[in-house]
Amino acid sequence: MEDTKHIKISDYNYPLPDERIAKFPLPVRDQSKLLVYKHGEVSDTIFTSLPDYLEPGSLMIFNNTKVIQARLHFRKDTGALIEIFCLEPIQPNDYAVNFQQTEHAAWLCMIGNLKKWKEGTLHKEMTVKGKIITLKAERGACHGTSHWVDFTWDNPEITFADILEVFGELPIPPYLNRETQESDKRTYQTVYSKIKGSVAAPTAGLHFTERVLDALKEKGVDLKEVTLHVGAGTFRPVKSEEINGHDMHTEYISVNKQVIEDLIAHHAEATAVGTTSVRTLESLYYIGVTISQHPDASQEDMHVKQWMPYETHPQLTAVEALQCILDYLNRHGLETLNTSTQIIIAPGYEYKIVKRIVTNFHQPQSTLLLLVSAFVKGDWHKIYDYALSHDFRFLSYGDSSILIP
Repeated sequence: MEDTKHIKISDYNYPLPDERIAKFPLPVRDQSKLLVYKHGEVSDTIFTSLPDYLEPGSLMIFNNTKVIQARLHFRKDTGALIEIFCLEPIQPNDYAVNFQQTEHAAWLCMIGNLKKWKEGTLHKEMTVKGKIITLKAERGACHGTSHWVDFTWDNPEITFADILEVFGELPIPPYLNRETQESDKRTYQTVYSKIKGSVAAPTAGLHFTERVLDALKEKGVDLKEVTLHVGAGTFRPVKSEEINGHDMHTEYISVNKQVIEDLIAHHAEATAVGTTSVRTLESLYYIGVTISQHPDASQEDMHVKQWMPYETHPQLTAVEALQCILDYLNRHGLETLNTSTQIIIAPGYEYKIVKRIVTNFHQPQSTLLLLVSAFVKGDWHKIYDYALSHDFRFLSYGDSSILIP
């Protein structure tokens, strides 16, 4: 573990000129380029060829989270513009329940122009579902770099979800260096997004179209979904010299019992679409380990801490760990596992479930690049050098890759 903790993030740097960052997606999603890394060899093709690299009968896991319009702008009487960026619900702390709240909801938020909002209540009048309402925001306690914010509004027929739909702005990644456009509401969602809660898209999924999904089904690939709500921490750079000094953000995961059963049936082997699916699937192993040691643990107690994979050396196989989760769900009459993870996947990590990854090209010196390096046993330079020299587009709206170690 000490070797992993002392990884220098500067060793995971590469030159990324601004013109290589895709500011907008291609007009047709599945016409993006696909880099193929297979057993150490690199080549490229078009994303529609993806089914050619998967085996009939294999299992592919998608993250079905939906990006919410999480940025809210208020203007003070002084004229100062305050941005409130909703990160995660805290009262109530369940996403689905919070979105259905009427008259009051509390969120943990990042606040832009904080120095201009020392006290007082912000107001915004708006029309929602044909009704004029006043939304108020009141700042509460500080939690690290975020704040508790209470939202209240004066119509019991309007939900918080309704308000975000009308008043919120989609939070596109900061490195795009542009304003959100109306087209982003469509292009910055996967075609299979369902469960609201992310403040960033699981971008590997942006390449999929119904055409590609149908082709995968025709190939005999079993397609299943999990939910991980992507937090703003996904954009947070590693500022410490060694990764030991970086605190991973907590993200909330939800996995249906049927998916656990499917994973067991597939011998705990899956292709993960995106790093969010990777983190969810690999966290399942450690959740199963926790249950094996504490059969009556609450789902909150199953939270996967950042360094757990490196501090524990469980003897369970992946199938045994998944069976522990399935037994737990059956014992408690539950259809869904709901918990959270802070897992950091970096060189030194041993993958338990994920056998292939479909993913985009990530920022230099990011935890996502560490995750890729761990998967390809340090071969990330070969992949990124190829992408840079073969005109691939980078980051959220950029091109894709399939990694087969």
